[in-house]
Amino acid sequence: MFFAATAPARHYRPALAPTDRALQRFMAEALQPSRRQAGSITEDEKGYTLSFDMPGVAKEQLGIDIEGSIVRIETREGAPRHYKAAYELPQDIDATQSEAKLDNGVLTLKLSKLVPQSKATTLNVN
Repeated sequence: MFFAATAPARHYRPALAPTDRALQRFMAEALQPSRRQAGSITEDEKGYTLSFDMPGVAKEQLGIDIEGSIVRIETREGAPRHYKAAYELPQDIDATQSEAKLDNGVLTLKLSKLVPQSKATTLNVN
């Protein structure tokens, strides 16, 4: 009697490939803890408050960028921990009224909402 090792047959349909990859990516993200879930985000009528644990990171080692409704947080080179994330908020942020504070390893961002300005004009009827 002769036994031969064979690889199991894979029935792979190219039409389902994008769906299969999307499902695999979804399951990987759902089962692994994400850095984005490490902080908390709260909203009130004036703005948003974001809070993150960043032990051992000095304020000089942090870079925070605000562009429209996107907030990017990243540690610079030389920081003891690497952190890089971007958050998209539902409304644009007023960077001039916002503030960031790092106290005892907790980064707190108080981001003010940008009040939308009306661009409506009144036309005179002739």
